[in-house]
Amino acid sequence: MKKFFIVTLLLPFALFFLNANAADYVGAKKCKACHIKQFKSWEKTTMSTSFENLKAGVKTEEKKKAGLDTNKDYSTDNGCLKCHTTGYGKPGSYPENQKFVGVQCEGCHGPGSNYLEIMKKNKEFKLADAKKAGLIIPSEDEKGCIVCHGGDSPFTEKVDVKYKFNFKEKLKNTHEKFPLKYQH
Repeated sequence: MKKFFIVTLLLPFALFFLNANAADYVGAKKCKACHIKQFKSWEKTTMSTSFENLKAGVKTEEKKKAGLDTNKDYSTDNGCLKCHTTGYGKPGSYPENQKFVGVQCEGCHGPGSNYLEIMKKNKEFKLADAKKAGLIIPSEDEKGCIVCHGGDSPFTEKVDVKYKFNFKEKLKNTHEKFPLKYQH
């Protein structure tokens, strides 16, 4: 009983310290400051406008195929929002902050507050340091993609035999890859 009491008493403090270094989402406009070409390219993708697909009357053929009601507005459906917004349910993100609609930079590269600090301090930062701070390089790992392009999405190969998530093909549809000004 004594151990249980101590653990119960100390758990909130432990959780506070664990979360103290957790990165926050900063939004695509912060990324745009240094990555304007990528931002402009991303703006034209279906990832950037994915939130719009949740509205009634949009993407009706795709919704019919998946067995969804084409007249229903899914923009408040928790199951949909986790993939059609960035950082859904995390502090400071959607729905608390409406600027996080669509799949933004951090939807693929991870919440940016920690690695943004490294990048701001030194434009010639070490990529390894940014990765330690939470930067994800999607071309190195498809796990982040599968969260939305697999699992319980109504648009997977379970529903549409023509749909098969192809990691290498999907990478081509995110944004153009431009050489960075500084080598990392």
